[in-house]
Amino acid sequence: MITITPSGAALGARLDGVDLNRLDDAMFATIEGALHRHGVIVLSDQHIDERVFLDFSKRFGPLEINITSRFQHPAHPEILVLSNRMRDGQPVGLADAGQGWHTDNSYNRIPGRASILYALEVPVREGVVLGDTLFADMRAAWRTLPEPVKAKLADRAAEHDFAKFYDDMIKSKGSTRPPLTDAQRRARPPVPHPLALRHPYTGETCLYADPGYTTRIIGMDPAESDALLASLFEHETQPALIYRHKWRRYDMLIWDNCATIHMATGGYRADEPRHMMRTQISVDPARMPA
Repeated sequence: MITITPSGAALGARLDGVDLNRLDDAMFATIEGALHRHGVIVLSDQHIDERVFLDFSKRFGPLEINITSRFQHPAHPEILVLSNRMRDGQPVGLADAGQGWHTDNSYNRIPGRASILYALEVPVREGVVLGDTLFADMRAAWRTLPEPVKAKLADRAAEHDFAKFYDDMIKSKGSTRPPLTDAQRRARPPVPHPLALRHPYTGETCLYADPGYTTRIIGMDPAESDALLASLFEHETQPALIYRHKWRRYDMLIWDNCATIHMATGGYRADEPRHMMRTQISVDPARMPA
């Protein structure tokens, strides 16, 4: 018996009573439906191995292999390890992922459908779990835009660039991640996507622009583009649109990358372990507009 408890915020829900070791089509349909309805969901108390994690992820669609491949799982490259743990003086995972508002895989020609993050360890200090993740609802962001702004955006596209967020982590946040190679930059050139994105699974209109990867509105004067994007970023991250996820160990968090943007808050030390596995799912190409 699956229990779905909405977060009480603009989006988000927790699902109890799910055991992914016994997943069947009916259970998956319930999970997928909850994701479409709530934008971000968490499955409580999942005790699974990498094979079960991958099989579950693949039910949503094609899996992305991250081009910054240093922290891929050694046996399963579709899994990226996010961790601040060290082994023999070397990091075992990416320690600073996602510390700024963004949506995963908007920098691909076929955008991201969903991401799944499975918490094996969460940082705790004096009994308080640290490292919350914030989510903002891009369906509500579009609905609450003034009508003149909607009209201005309706037929416009924006450019998304993988290098923007990655480079900013190094320049502005002091990340120790290595710079992108020329080959990595060529593998992820900037791509356009509609600012008013029709959700490929639900048909809802979503505001598809984020501070992490969106660089410019195509065909618009640069100054006007910069000002409008700044206004959109402020609008979409207003408190009324945000859900704050407080982690529990063995949470499996799933979010809709067409309908949300997100940000890791950090705030934990190197001696407060955080160790997670992540998969990223692309939209089915057949669902993209011709």
